[in-house]
Amino acid sequence: MSTTTEHTFVSATAQSFAQDVIEASRSRLVLVDFWAAWCGPCKALARVLDQVAEESGEEVAIVKVDVDAEDALAAAFNIRSLPTLVLFSDGKEIDRIVGLVGPQYITSHLDKALPPAAA
Repeated sequence: MSTTTEHTFVSATAQSFAQDVIEASRSRLVLVDFWAAWCGPCKALARVLDQVAEESGEEVAIVKVDVDAEDALAAAFNIRSLPTLVLFSDGKEIDRIVGLVGPQYITSHLDKALPPAAA
C-alpha cells in the first residue's frame, strides 16, 4: 500500500502575491492554483497537485489563491474558469492550464518551462 504525502502549499493574498509569486518566480518556477472551496474539480486537482509537488521537489513552488477571498487577484489575472493554473517565471506569467488535468499534463508544462539540466 502506497502512502501519499499531503503538502501544505502557500496561500497567497493580494497583499502577499508580489512576494509569494512574483519575487519567488525569479529563483524558481511558481505554479499558482486559482481555486474555490465550492469547486469540485478544484478539490480533485488538489490531489493532483500533491503528486506534482512530490515529483517536482524544490524546482517548483505551488501557491494557492482562493478566488472567493481574493476576487481582485482573480480579476487581475482574468480568471474565468476554475480551476486555473498559472505558471510564473522571472516575475511573469509564462503558461496557463484551465480545467482538471492529470499530473502528467501539468508536469509536461513544467518540463517545458524548466531550464535544461547543466551538462
